[in-house]
Amino acid sequence: MRVEKIPLNVLLPALRAVAPGTLIREGIDNILRAKTGGLLVFGDYPEVRSIVEGGFEINSPVTATRLYELAKMDGAIILDEKAETIWKANAQLVPQSAIASDETGIRHRIAERVARQTGAMVIAISQRRSLITLYKGMLKYTLPDSGVILTKANQAIQTLEKYRSVLEKALVNLSILEFEEVVTVLDVVKVVQRVEMVKRIVGELDLYLAQLGVEGRLVNMQMEELMTNVFEDGNLVLLDYVNTEEKDLAQINKSLCSLSSEELLELTALSRIMGFGSSLSSLDISVLPRGYRVLNELPRLPFPVIENMIKYFGSLQKILAATTEELDQVEGIGEVRAKAIKNGLTRLREQVFLDRHF
Repeated sequence: MRVEKIPLNVLLPALRAVAPGTLIREGIDNILRAKTGGLLVFGDYPEVRSIVEGGFEINSPVTATRLYELAKMDGAIILDEKAETIWKANAQLVPQSAIASDETGIRHRIAERVARQTGAMVIAISQRRSLITLYKGMLKYTLPDSGVILTKANQAIQTLEKYRSVLEKALVNLSILEFEEVVTVLDVVKVVQRVEMVKRIVGELDLYLAQLGVEGRLVNMQMEELMTNVFEDGNLVLLDYVNTEEKDLAQINKSLCSLSSEELLELTALSRIMGFGSSLSSLDISVLPRGYRVLNELPRLPFPVIENMIKYFGSLQKILAATTEELDQVEGIGEVRAKAIKNGLTRLREQVFLDRHF
């Protein structure tokens, strides 16, 4: 299954609701061990109530034990959308029979039709195969074994470490080129490409972590450590170089995210999104950074002051060449801060060139 094709905004909240560590998952695991099978519907709103017949009104808080005991009856268990209260048990569901379904088992066919008709999340627990299948709207997802997911998550973390290392080297190289004033579109889109690759690994990890719940704590800590400043650096690179009139980062990131895995490998596709054209020759265009990313490296320099500097000078090169007195002319910069900026940029330049030798 290709992660990039899954509607994650729908799938992730649903997976987190039934992840290990939740009351719902504890109840589901008990049902699996008892091999009774079960059908859980999350949503007691009118669309669901209209297709419910019979059953017993419970109106009790959800507990793992209650789910396990109530699943011994043949009918469905209806919970509220937040999975906090059990409305009915042993309920018969009567969705429209005209709704298409590829399922062969009665329980799973009903679950799919209910989800498609009402938009509610429905969990079908297989009696014989010990499978948990989640339905929501047109989505169907069979939850793999936690051990398999944990193995995949650890493999994804290893891949993320490699991608992050490559990204760090690309950012250091970009900084060197910026100080030497020899940046081309090719250098920029390579960094943008690597940032997007890292984001896609994180998207895959988010899917795994949503399924692991409390069992994925350590993996989540590793991911958060590896992702420190990645999104921020990516956005700052875009702010430095984007060549379109509309500098909406959200829209640019959306365009990058929409690229297929194959398109992401085509640097000209990235060049087009950033406003430099899609020809091979566009990659050789020389560009100057505005200075967002480098200035952001300076301690205690507020972003509004950075914007004022870039608006005043226009490019990083002019900021580097500015005297303390010229820096002092920018709104929000006094004499003390001007000296700190000048000294900070000098130290940053020395550090960047030092890093090149390691």
